[in-house]
Amino acid sequence: MSSKEKPHLNLVIIGHVDHGKSTMTGHLLYLCGGISEREMAKYEKEAESIGRGSFKFAWVLDKLKEERERGVTIDLAFYKFETNKYYFTIIDAPGHRDFVKNMITGTSQADAAILVVSAGTGEFEAGISATGQTREHALLAKTLGVDQFLVAVNKMDLADYKQERYEEIKNEMGRELKRFGFNLDKVEFVPCSGMDGDNLKDKSTKMPWYKGPTILEALDQFEVPKKPIDKPLRLPVQDVYTITGIGTVPVGRVETGILKPNDEVIFQPTGKKAKVMSIEMHHEQIPKAEPGDNIGFSCKGLSKKDVRRGDVVGHATKPPTVAAEFTAQVQVIRHPSAIAAGYTPVIHAGTAQVAVRFAELVKKMSKGQTEDKPAFLKNGDGAVVKMIPTRDMVIEKYSEFPELGRFAVRDMGQTVAVGIVKDVVPK
Repeated sequence: MSSKEKPHLNLVIIGHVDHGKSTMTGHLLYLCGGISEREMAKYEKEAESIGRGSFKFAWVLDKLKEERERGVTIDLAFYKFETNKYYFTIIDAPGHRDFVKNMITGTSQADAAILVVSAGTGEFEAGISATGQTREHALLAKTLGVDQFLVAVNKMDLADYKQERYEEIKNEMGRELKRFGFNLDKVEFVPCSGMDGDNLKDKSTKMPWYKGPTILEALDQFEVPKKPIDKPLRLPVQDVYTITGIGTVPVGRVETGILKPNDEVIFQPTGKKAKVMSIEMHHEQIPKAEPGDNIGFSCKGLSKKDVRRGDVVGHATKPPTVAAEFTAQVQVIRHPSAIAAGYTPVIHAGTAQVAVRFAELVKKMSKGQTEDKPAFLKNGDGAVVKMIPTRDMVIEKYSEFPELGRFAVRDMGQTVAVGIVKDVVPK
């Protein structure tokens, strides 16, 4: 079966900074034919020239990242690989610090995640400590709606491939994941070595005690999510172009519903209406756009000033909701002090970025205890918060439109909290 016919899944690779994500990802891409022998030999030589031959797989991703930062477009094929059943696109090479933002702004909606944890002595513990990223990444993925999860217990070579170390990590991680609401029956824990290739594609001979799947076999146990085509249309606008001879062309990814030429659409929050003339994907005209499609579409009677990034397109008969206020379930991940009522950070929801006021802290959930009307929230607290946008914005209930009902709270250049919308009072 060619990759064209295989079902496609978006995969995100998360985990603490030194747990070997890059090496494992590079090695996976290589084993699945995403990188040729010739390229690999070149990377190996370069890595060896600075005395770091063992870094050859991580080098692959570093080279790509460097090119990306220099603005050279990278053939995305590098980030695609095939298993027996699926073809995967890896969203955002590991360690990219905008990952959280991208995860939320829907530029990259992951269908599944590999959480990489190191079996190295002290390394696993550092990742799961209060300052580590292991927990945070797992919780983020869960809050952002990624339910399909695989834990790669990496760097088993550093733990002499011992079963005891694997079991210890599996139990500790399992406890955490269960607390975050993951169904452990569906989470595989695969002991592996990204460096040596153990249990990535082929079964390792060094861990006869392990009877489960390899990483690639575990990836094939994931399922393709159903497309929400029966819901009303929601398309957050990513960019707006003016194209000679065609006019104004908004670009974005369809999250729910279906868009066809001749549809009467509305851009919220402005309320501007227009008629869709044509839809393009990958430079080809298409008869309709479905969830997951990244498209550009031209509209009659639309000028560039009528629409901007962050707007959400819906059918005129079922317009997206412009919120006067909304109630959300918020999880604080990283705030240097405490959050009190009146706090006004920037919220990223869909493609919009709007300053929103934490008008009222309704209740707090912390370590199994609940408290009504708390004075403040700190790291690790979950809370129900009433929020008021400082300007018009589209936000939807998570239960109806998960893609537009989740958000990141950003402040001081980092993600302070994540949340999902429970209820919206329309404007």
